[in-house]
Amino acid sequence: MDDTDLLQPPPPGDVSTLPLCVDLDDTLLRTDTLLESVFAVLSHNPLRLLPLPFLLLSRGRAGFKRALVEAGGVSATHLPYREELIQHLREAKEGGRTLVLATASDRAWADAVAGHLGLFDEVLASDGETNLKSAAKADALVERYGEKGFVYAGDAQADLAVWSRAGGAVLVGRGTKLEDRLPEGVTVEARFPERGGGLRALVRALRPYQWAKNALVFVPPLAAHVLHEREILVPALLMFAAFCAAASGIYVVNDLLDLEADRKHPRKRRRPFASGALSLRFGWIGPALVVLGLVLASRVSTPAAGMILLYAAITTAYSTWLKTQPLVDIFTLAALYMLRILGGGVATDIRVSIWLLGFSSFLFLALACLKRVAEPDDADTAPGERVARRGYMPVDVLTLRLMGVASSFASVLVLSLYVDTTLAEELYAAPAVLWLIVPLLLFWQCRLWLSAGRGRMHDDPLVFALKDRVSWLVVVCVAVVFVLASGGLP
Repeated sequence: MDDTDLLQPPPPGDVSTLPLCVDLDDTLLRTDTLLESVFAVLSHNPLRLLPLPFLLLSRGRAGFKRALVEAGGVSATHLPYREELIQHLREAKEGGRTLVLATASDRAWADAVAGHLGLFDEVLASDGETNLKSAAKADALVERYGEKGFVYAGDAQADLAVWSRAGGAVLVGRGTKLEDRLPEGVTVEARFPERGGGLRALVRALRPYQWAKNALVFVPPLAAHVLHEREILVPALLMFAAFCAAASGIYVVNDLLDLEADRKHPRKRRRPFASGALSLRFGWIGPALVVLGLVLASRVSTPAAGMILLYAAITTAYSTWLKTQPLVDIFTLAALYMLRILGGGVATDIRVSIWLLGFSSFLFLALACLKRVAEPDDADTAPGERVARRGYMPVDVLTLRLMGVASSFASVLVLSLYVDTTLAEELYAAPAVLWLIVPLLLFWQCRLWLSAGRGRMHDDPLVFALKDRVSWLVVVCVAVVFVLASGGLP
């Protein structure tokens, strides 16, 4: 087929033989490469983002995209592709149809995707000077294939300018809602509506099941036997809500910074942002939730808001760098658990005893080690390589396991020593009964380590415990012992 043939008018009512030109962002991909570049830079070197806004003013959108690519790099292998559209393209390719990748994304992204898929005969993309979007893309396609001489697959309102000069349309994702706005005479070849996503994907991204960790704010007033008092319960509940909002916000930020690593993971690649079920445009929810957490904590007190701010600062540092540092990461995780307990004490104006600090410090360090022990076995990592965005190698698992088990036994030892203190005698009617918690917690932690050794442990011990009936039974037994030691319900 020569250029003269391409410029011939399409057969009446039949567009199936016309060149099929496909957009990239949110069409062929379930993500936006511009935002992918932004989060790649934030993940690897956030300081390189500082001069980029000035490039947007001086070099325009095309130059801005090129600078982002140069700062963050490009990787097309693990991107979330729209498989149903790709299958349609394969069938068209087998039928001898010309396929064109036509995108406003930078040429580096377009070439990487085209090379990975091996489907396209030609690639049209932004080149650092021209932003190939909307009317500019339409002009480029008409120049090659003639007016009404191509079919275009797109998803956005900006694509209406291209469809107005196309012979046919493939509507993808949000683009299926634009069918009634298509110019007269444009034949719809196929429709690929969005599946999944929406509110359900957003809720998954917030990870409400992780809010169970924030119940630690109730530990200080519970240990002091004053949680039932209204002037204590209300600020504790507000602090709980503040930690939930801040934690969910940080999880969103962490997922955005971990996109590349999550997509390489056999299970984490199904997370909403990594899989494309939730658009990266919803990333603003992360910082917004952190601000909401600060507002809620400020209703309690200024020191309480300070605890949320400290929590956000440490978790941000953890997400961007500390999680890649061996040992530093597990101590940081333990500290984040401790902050919840200290936050509960600050919110309710209850002093956290040294015994509680000692017990919880060892317990949380053990859980942090347990989390890391599960991860290397789960990830696709060679023996001499580090786990993506982690500081450990598979060979480190034994050392982590030894440190974790030792911390587990140390936590129970501190608890057993506390039972025979004057503080326990002052707070409990029958402090000796508390000793029954010692074997219960020791059994529970030993069981977690045994499950991890047998490969049954989720990379987050909390998730495993929430789904484990034996763990719930241990919780009930501990609660019963606590009530009995306290002399019954208040």
